[in-house]
Amino acid sequence: MSVLVVQLPPRPRLRAQGDPSTVPVEELAYALSPDGFAVQREGRSQVALLPKAGTVVVVLAETDVSWHRVTSPKASAARMRAALAGVLEEALLEEIDAVHFALPAQAVAGEQAWVAVTARKWLAGELASMDRAGLHVDRVVPSVWPDEPASGHFHEAVPIEGSASPPALTWSTPDGVSTLPLQGSFARALLPHPLPPGTHFTATASVAAPAERWLGHPVEVATRADRLLAAARSSWNLRQFDLAPKNRGTAKLREGWRRFMSPPWRPARMGMLGLVVVQLIGLNAWAWNQRSQIRSKRATMISVLREAHPQVQAVIDAPTQMRRETELLRTSAGRAGDSDLEVLMQAAASAWPEQRPVQNLRFENGALTLAAAGWNEPEITQFRETLRPSGWLVEAADGRLTLKRGTQAPR
Repeated sequence: MSVLVVQLPPRPRLRAQGDPSTVPVEELAYALSPDGFAVQREGRSQVALLPKAGTVVVVLAETDVSWHRVTSPKASAARMRAALAGVLEEALLEEIDAVHFALPAQAVAGEQAWVAVTARKWLAGELASMDRAGLHVDRVVPSVWPDEPASGHFHEAVPIEGSASPPALTWSTPDGVSTLPLQGSFARALLPHPLPPGTHFTATASVAAPAERWLGHPVEVATRADRLLAAARSSWNLRQFDLAPKNRGTAKLREGWRRFMSPPWRPARMGMLGLVVVQLIGLNAWAWNQRSQIRSKRATMISVLREAHPQVQAVIDAPTQMRRETELLRTSAGRAGDSDLEVLMQAAASAWPEQRPVQNLRFENGALTLAAAGWNEPEITQFRETLRPSGWLVEAADGRLTLKRGTQAPR
């Protein structure tokens, strides 16, 4: 699945005039990868012109996230932010409502965990502006986080208005993250002596030379794209609590669609497409066969009707016309039909109990109604079940039994 990683510039700090949260960002640095590891394209672009990708990850600058280790509160998801605010209230310099908290995915209640803290209003504004521009952010991650082995990254410091931007060092260990300028002795005092085993130093190309002079040995030059992809591969996601995506159902559907359209799912897509094509061909062949059988049966019925009743000239409804002509022949021959009184009385007599006299009867519209006052339920059931195999229908209501030919074939 393709991944677009966007670097959010450092948050503007307080200035003499204006609200730092409203400083516009014209272009953003980005890296596009087909799989999250290899760099396909990188550069800078306006938000609306950024390339499309299956997943969009925003990376915050090193100085925009502070880290606090706390005992993860035992609270529900709905009350977790309030619980974190109560735990960190004395450790923060800003108002609780002005900051945003995020926990790692593997945090366990009652155990030690790192909490990422950043400016809430600023981050919410950046995400909202990206969303308005059509860029739907799936995850927000830090550039660096407490981890092992220890690592140091030399980069340009956040520029201070009216002064040059000196190099800075971001030092990350399992005990926390610190970012300090190389000027002075504080950054050198921060590094332990000797360095922890496996310590790895990187630097941006612009500060690699001064970083090597300051450190005393070579450092690895890391491109911006490599750093962005490394940050995107972390398990962190700062889109939590009130900054979580609002339409979670839609987001999950969009994520599932992106995953389905990714290259690893191409064989599955081709297989499903082939299955749909086969089904369509099969349905059309079956429908064609059914239409052929219907035409054949209709032609057979018309042929039988014309052979049995040559006087019928125009065939509109062969079964109905066949039934009508046959009834006319039966009537002309003086033979009783299933709806005639004689046949109905014979059927009733074959099942009528000997101890029950026939008090009165009524014949109307092919139905014979007999008085059955005083009959109990077993007698009615016996009468009905005796006639059912021959295709007769018996209805009992208000002390009367109505006998007529059933609409369904005898069972």
